[in-house]
Amino acid sequence: MRIVRWKQWAAATAAATLMFAVGGTSRASDEGVAAAGSAQKFTLHLHHLHTGETLDVVYRVGDKYLPDAIAKLNYFLRDHRTNDVSHYDVKEFDLLHSVMSKLGKPNAVIDVVCGYRTPWSNNYLRTRSAVTGVAQNSQHMQAKAIDIRVPGVTTSRLRDVALSLHGGGVGYYPVSQFVHVDVGPVRQWTFAGVGD
Repeated sequence: MRIVRWKQWAAATAAATLMFAVGGTSRASDEGVAAAGSAQKFTLHLHHLHTGETLDVVYRVGDKYLPDAIAKLNYFLRDHRTNDVSHYDVKEFDLLHSVMSKLGKPNAVIDVVCGYRTPWSNNYLRTRSAVTGVAQNSQHMQAKAIDIRVPGVTTSRLRDVALSLHGGGVGYYPVSQFVHVDVGPVRQWTFAGVGD
């Protein structure tokens, strides 16, 4: 029994090591990137504020999404409370890329406040106080939303850029200092309390 558990632990550790190199950083390398030639490479530089992990990844080359890179993004954006992984709508990654391009900071790091949420995590956040700013049917549960900050960019500027793209929902959380961006229906809101 101990040998089986040790083997399972060793396999999980090996998989995590492959996904996130020493120091919590992963640089996605894909044969598709090397073979891309002059096609545009779409890169994201992410830091997760809850897990401390960092991911620098080329997730798309031209019109082709790179499956290994998308898998790394899905894992990186897992529910940090439960470690459940979902499958993100790739349009969300394109939206983040567009936000950074429009900010004129394509190589800057995006701080991730919240990625995917299981229904359990979403309900947990909704019940922490009388008013939380967490939607009952949050796009986070559909793996179509990410709450972000960009160091050196004001939250209001980040909101304005996200709104200008008309790519989905934009939530402005000035007290908690983050912006929610999703690829659901186009809409906007402000929450002046403390959210997550």
